[in-house]
Amino acid sequence: MTTPRTVLVTGGNRGIGFAIAEEFVAQGHRVAVTARSGRGPEGTLTVVADVTDAASIDAAFSTVEAELGPVEVVVANAGITKDGLLMRMTEDDFTSVVDTNLGGAFRVVKRASKGMLKARFGRIVLVSSVVGLYGGPGQANYAASKAGLVGFARSLTRELGARGITANVVAPGFVETDMTAVLPEAQQAEYKKSIPAGRYGTTGEVAKTITWLAGDDAAYISGAVIPVDGGLGMGH
Repeated sequence: MTTPRTVLVTGGNRGIGFAIAEEFVAQGHRVAVTARSGRGPEGTLTVVADVTDAASIDAAFSTVEAELGPVEVVVANAGITKDGLLMRMTEDDFTSVVDTNLGGAFRVVKRASKGMLKARFGRIVLVSSVVGLYGGPGQANYAASKAGLVGFARSLTRELGARGITANVVAPGFVETDMTAVLPEAQQAEYKKSIPAGRYGTTGEVAKTITWLAGDDAAYISGAVIPVDGGLGMGH
């Protein structure tokens, strides 16, 4: 039985983030989600926050702390894409994706670390992507931001590891979400050919990996990259 914890999931209003929050609720945790719009699943506290704005993150944490207690588990999931070939990628396409996906994780973890250091306990899970280490044409900005999470998690591990805090990365592959559902059939079939498992993952499979990493049984795992990709990237 895992100890009930106070959990904050960023970008918990849809897709993988929604499923992560749902799974933490199902396992008996106190769960808050950040969203720019919309709401998290039933049983969660939704706080409006923008991960590119440190003041809004601070306010969100203060609300969660007042209602649910200090945040013990943080899942940095909020992310955006602005795909485009390098020659056509604008300065803003690059910086905005890096600022949200990597800078956002930095802001959220920095704020969460205050309470974790005090409690001498914390679980930090960063949601990356198979693309972070595998690369993807037209995704130089996204891949760079997702790869950056690995160096971030490993530095956190070296810095905070002695204080009972772990930092790990989960790297999902192709997962059934609204984003993949709109792809043309032929393109979907083409993608599936490259996945040894021969299918897309489910948001639930990603969520269960994350709740396990945040739980009591994974206390000795830190600085790891756990691929949930059906064998597509095999860790890189």
